[in-house]
Amino acid sequence: MYEKSIKPLNQAVAEELSGVHQYMYFHFHCNDQGCDLLANLFRKIAREEMIHIERLAERILFLKGDVEMQPSTKTDKLHSVKDMLTTAKLMEENSTKLYNELAMECGTNSDSVSRKLFEELVMDEERHYGQFDTELQNLKKFGE
Repeated sequence: MYEKSIKPLNQAVAEELSGVHQYMYFHFHCNDQGCDLLANLFRKIAREEMIHIERLAERILFLKGDVEMQPSTKTDKLHSVKDMLTTAKLMEENSTKLYNELAMECGTNSDSVSRKLFEELVMDEERHYGQFDTELQNLKKFGE
């Protein structure tokens, strides 16, 4: 019915998987450095990204597609809190742009359900972007 939506949905799964891997890596290293609040933020957002994967996978399966479980990128080995937050903020910004594009693509293909799913993901990604931006501002004000 909406076969053209399966590819963009799987593209989003790949992005989300990369996000989960990256944020868990950041969580482990923040935790190791004693940055408990940031470690918890990264873990919380990784879990939210896992929920995104689940929602995307459910849609793909509903459309009779197969879920591709390959991350889009490798995990960056960053240890500086500033670098972690800067990377996380950029990841969320890129996801927001991509999901807006994919929402429009699904809308063009007359798949309003997938379009709405992408629009909902954009709201979450923008919230994550704001959280990382706030933490970067706090880092500038108060230091590590």
